[in-house]
Amino acid sequence: MDNEQPHQELVKCVLVGDTAVGKTRLICARACNKHVSLSQLLNTHVPTVWAIDQYRIYKDVLERSWEIVDGVNVSLRLWDTFGDHDKDRRFAYGRSDVVLLCFSIANPVSLRNCRAMWYPEIRKFCPDTPVILVGCKNDLRYMYRDETYLSYFGERSPFVRAARKSDLVMPDEARAVAKELGVAYYETSVFTYFGVNEVFENAIRAALIARREHRFWMTNLKRVQRPLLQAPFRPPKPPPPEVTVITGTHTKDMLNMFNSQLLTMDISDIGARSSSESSMVSSTFGESTTADFNEDTECLIRLEQNKAPPNRMWEQLKRRSSYQALPTVEPKKDLYRELHHPVFQSIRVFQIDSGRHSYTQTQTVVQISKVITPQAMQQCLKFIYTGTIDRDCLDLQEIRQAAEFLELPQLMVLLSNTQANQSFMNDETIQHYSTCMKQNLEKYCVQNGVFGDITFELDDGHLKAHRAMLVARCDVMKAMLNGDFREAHANLIVLPGVTEYTFHKLLCYLYTDEIPPISADKCLNLLELANRLCLPRLLNLVECRVIEDLLRMSQNETSEAVEHCLRLLEPVKLHNAHQLAEWCMSYLCVNYNSICRLSPRSLKGLHPDNQDYLREHRWPPVWYLKDYDYYQRCMNELSRELNSGKKDCTTDDKGCLCFSGGKSKRSAATAKSAIQASGGKGTTTSSDQQDAVSTSLFQSNANSVNQLDPEHDAGDL
Repeated sequence: MDNEQPHQELVKCVLVGDTAVGKTRLICARACNKHVSLSQLLNTHVPTVWAIDQYRIYKDVLERSWEIVDGVNVSLRLWDTFGDHDKDRRFAYGRSDVVLLCFSIANPVSLRNCRAMWYPEIRKFCPDTPVILVGCKNDLRYMYRDETYLSYFGERSPFVRAARKSDLVMPDEARAVAKELGVAYYETSVFTYFGVNEVFENAIRAALIARREHRFWMTNLKRVQRPLLQAPFRPPKPPPPEVTVITGTHTKDMLNMFNSQLLTMDISDIGARSSSESSMVSSTFGESTTADFNEDTECLIRLEQNKAPPNRMWEQLKRRSSYQALPTVEPKKDLYRELHHPVFQSIRVFQIDSGRHSYTQTQTVVQISKVITPQAMQQCLKFIYTGTIDRDCLDLQEIRQAAEFLELPQLMVLLSNTQANQSFMNDETIQHYSTCMKQNLEKYCVQNGVFGDITFELDDGHLKAHRAMLVARCDVMKAMLNGDFREAHANLIVLPGVTEYTFHKLLCYLYTDEIPPISADKCLNLLELANRLCLPRLLNLVECRVIEDLLRMSQNETSEAVEHCLRLLEPVKLHNAHQLAEWCMSYLCVNYNSICRLSPRSLKGLHPDNQDYLREHRWPPVWYLKDYDYYQRCMNELSRELNSGKKDCTTDDKGCLCFSGGKSKRSAATAKSAIQASGGKGTTTSSDQQDAVSTSLFQSNANSVNQLDPEHDAGDL
């Protein structure tokens, strides 16, 4: 080892402990500032020893060894050792200034070996060398149930086992061993870098204090403090679970509605004209179309409001989903109207035989002029429904002319980009049109009920809807409205247990694939309805909206969000809103202390399994609360002792301090303890007095910290 220069100190620090406890990783983190990833830490352990000659080979390692501690320039030289018990470490112990006794927090056996094997060996070769007990891998106290951590053991199991809760060594257990051995205790983690520099800095202090006892004449060591208390490591706050929303199928459903002719679309040539049977909802997207004949056609196709008189046969039927042999609405007469429009010539509404159970259906025929070809009209209708056209269309000019007559500016922009070989710009156009289309659907169809052909009777009102949209967007509605159920031919459908607020949110989703903001206290009915109708995306959207509302509540300094989470936790699971239940559980775990203080009755009202989960996953965990309480008591007692020492200093007599005999009894007692702590050499100085205070506080040897009686630790908070 290099010889120290004047006013410089060389400290030899030896690390010992069982194999695979993390000694080499800890040395590399301090000497080389090496940060490692989780995958590197979990690789199969290979016994290694960090060579001491790296201080001579690598300049950066030597430069990092220099550190100023309490005004003393120190070069820290780290010595690694093998963890095998039968190895000869006599050479490593030689001339050591401080020894770090390492164990793994995830391996209780390594801690027992520290007391049974390692400490006796240290005292055999280094009877007077300061020893510090170091707990490595303290990040495993919270990572043992981390999904990323556990995923590394899935493929290698059963040959490699992840750490379990029963394997963990808690701070009070390790501190009890440290108190038994009379040494200081620190914790480190090379993954989070917690305590890495702190443990070596205090190891230097312990070595310098021991050196000062033998070299009391060295003035540069008088200001060296005793090893400081280590603040406990608080596990990071667990992030809230991510809520994923499945991809929407609105565009696909609209295309299916267009292709399956749910709105009786048919294009055929009639003499010199062509007729197009189209949904009246399509006319809401062309301003000229709405202005010219929207009012007239609404009068033509609106169903009669008077229902057919009740029939005795229906009164005798007990099943709602039964086969029906009689119509529920009266057949309508044929209606015809001439239209004065350059494209649309006339409109006709008549009844046709559906071919099933003697029922008739209403059919609308719109005659168009020959200025628009059937193929161009087909593409315009497809654009109205989906915002796209067929890529294999050859005559784009015909479609452009039709778009001009129908006043579809977005379609004209899309065609212009295609003709200019700038199709990459169509994505923005299609997205803009899709947004406008959904806004119009919500405005005309949901809010105003334009052209609604079915009415739902709810608990507190009525709402209109469109069969075609319900059938295209919901499989349960498709089976109910497009099959042999009673509702397939009913003009009015009763939905008991559903409010107007809830059904309005459902219609917003079916028409626009999104939902407006939802209050947390009104979400259960919507979750129930979404689960009943088998709409998983709607469930996800409701979960997101409710979480947004809960986050808004959590910003206020009230317990409103906690109360809502307690109320929603168990009911939402019944409706398969598992992501919302998981988020509520995570929020309650993070705010467990607030729940115990503000809502203990609500907490006890939960299912016992949920209560156990909250206690197990609470944040901060119980062990941290106990450790932090112990740390606070140590700091308070140290502060009181230091303050009392300062008061004694202010009452001393003035004059020469070398052989002063006028000190108070308390000051004399403090000086006496300071002399004993320093080996009985030298005079009493302010630094010695502080050391005496620490000695009386921790009641251990010269390098011990955190030695209050663990029996006084706080209980389960």
